[in-house]
Amino acid sequence: MKKASNLKFRNQSALGWLLLLPSFIILGIFVFYPMLKTFFLSTQLTDLTGNPIKFIGFKNFSNLFTSDSFMTSFTITLIFVFFSTLLTLVLAYLMAMSASQKIMGIAVFRTMFSSTMGVSVTVASILWLFMFNPQIGMFSKILTFLHLPQINFLSDPTWSLVAIIGTTVWMNLGFAFLILLGAIQAIPQDLYQVADLDGTSWLMRLRKITIPATSPTIFFVTVVTLINAFQTFGQVDILTSGGPDYHTNLLVYAIYQDAFVNHSVGRASAQSVILTIIIMLFTMIQFYVKNRKGANYANE
Repeated sequence: MKKASNLKFRNQSALGWLLLLPSFIILGIFVFYPMLKTFFLSTQLTDLTGNPIKFIGFKNFSNLFTSDSFMTSFTITLIFVFFSTLLTLVLAYLMAMSASQKIMGIAVFRTMFSSTMGVSVTVASILWLFMFNPQIGMFSKILTFLHLPQINFLSDPTWSLVAIIGTTVWMNLGFAFLILLGAIQAIPQDLYQVADLDGTSWLMRLRKITIPATSPTIFFVTVVTLINAFQTFGQVDILTSGGPDYHTNLLVYAIYQDAFVNHSVGRASAQSVILTIIIMLFTMIQFYVKNRKGANYANE
């Protein structure tokens, strides 16, 4: 009886591994192999076609951290990630709080601001490209109407980064808005009713009830938005092509330029490894915080 049970367990395990085999193969081909290949190329001196010539260790990495162009790109990326994440989170939270109220026409409001999720990066970037146009763009018309000096958003060193941040925030709002709206609507209404009986102000309700109750969701949205910001490419490519004077040359776009324009595959691979480590770090922080909070809830 025991032997039959062990045999059945082994057959079930073998069947489980067999069913998982296609997934492992796909992950190996499209995820793990490119990662290992990228790390390998980051330690190589490559020719113009990307083929390794000789092993140079971590020289590509040391060259990056002494390169003015990389440090400029890295600094701009950090500024971009910080402001795009912060603005997305604050605006999405305010919109979610507004949409959670029982107001006439609020369903239309929810649909409008969640619709950005269905717009591709290319379409959204082309839409904003027309809006930023100095001759026919909406912002140019507004400045003319207000009798203000014209601003060329995509060719000015300062305003070009602002334009990329604004475009990215608009594209990320839909996802962040829906997730935060669900979290706010899941808060038990009894808490607000008790607060109303105590005469608690709106600001105090926000500080003591809404934000603490939605803090896990806020953290999740922050990490996801931050990772997406580090991976921003399409809007930079379409709107500014990294210019003017590399003021919007974000890290992902710099990797693309080094790999496919400058044909420096080793340098591009080293930048890719650095970007991967950064994203993995934030992902690990997210899982650590989530597991720690889960353990705390279990202990309570």
